[in-house]
Amino acid sequence: MQIWAGLGNPGPQYAMHRHNIGFMALDVMADRYDAPAAQKKFQGWAQEVRIGAAKILLLKPATFMNESGRSIRAALDFYKLAPEDVTVFYDELDLAPFKMKVKRGGGAAGHNGIRSTIDHIGADFRRIRLGIGHPGHKDRVTPYVLGNFAKNEIDPLADMLAAIAAEAEWLAKGDDVRFMNEVALRLQD
Repeated sequence: MQIWAGLGNPGPQYAMHRHNIGFMALDVMADRYDAPAAQKKFQGWAQEVRIGAAKILLLKPATFMNESGRSIRAALDFYKLAPEDVTVFYDELDLAPFKMKVKRGGGAAGHNGIRSTIDHIGADFRRIRLGIGHPGHKDRVTPYVLGNFAKNEIDPLADMLAAIAAEAEWLAKGDDVRFMNEVALRLQD
């Protein structure tokens, strides 16, 4: 069992916010891998899917971004897993829009959802950093991340999320490099 957590804020008013790209990634994977309806569990919404040979819990914390780690910790404890079994999908200001990088460990880099996750489970989890770009000045960050994607961003957003879902089996196998390469190849067209 692996836990793949997408970070975001619960509620329809936040659905298209840049800060909710982690939720969006899990929604696309749930659709692609025929996940059952989400159940209210672990202070969030949970769906079990099989991706390749791996059993994955898709988890969207309902605790709001700043408390995401509580939900992830609850699932981790229930399944008696280690932080290394957790993958977190989240928005990254320091990556160009619709670029993606995978890394393990590290700090929070100012991301409150990642800070909460580190506070609750430690830093030794895999991160899928989903680029949303930077608005240019730190004073504009909050309204930018809490704003909706623009109309002209919807197609590249959908393409990136579809590529991530299509290549998720590499991630499930633990082949982070192959996952990044295959997603990048899909996005070249």
